[in-house]
Amino acid sequence: MPVTDPIADYLTRVRNALQARYKRVDVPASGLKREITRILIEQGYLSGFTDVPSEIATEGNERHKQNFLRIQLRYVDGRSAITGLKRISKPGRRMYVPSGDLPRVLNGLGIAIISTSKGVLTDRRARELNVGGEVLCEIW
Repeated sequence: MPVTDPIADYLTRVRNALQARYKRVDVPASGLKREITRILIEQGYLSGFTDVPSEIATEGNERHKQNFLRIQLRYVDGRSAITGLKRISKPGRRMYVPSGDLPRVLNGLGIAIISTSKGVLTDRRARELNVGGEVLCEIW
């Protein structure tokens, strides 16, 4: 069954895996999800990821045509490095902001991930480059 909001699906899979205390989680791969994962690794929220071919990611009789991202979750002193995830821009209501109105998550303690003309960036980096864009999600 096709997913109507792949970013919300990505965030939900990560959130559920963190609550279940999994060490890793598999999510269907895409360029945007790869960039979001890269940012989360750079910011210290995740440990790493690898691209997994669809043949390896099959479980039981399920067959997948799409490759997967195998994401290693990060825990610090037994607690998740990610406290919360929130989808901001949704397919039914896109949230675009100019560079001057970029959100600050928990007064700078969290990050917002922005899709800009310069690529997928954190809110801090977008402010430095003075670019706005679509606010994809917030992580703290």
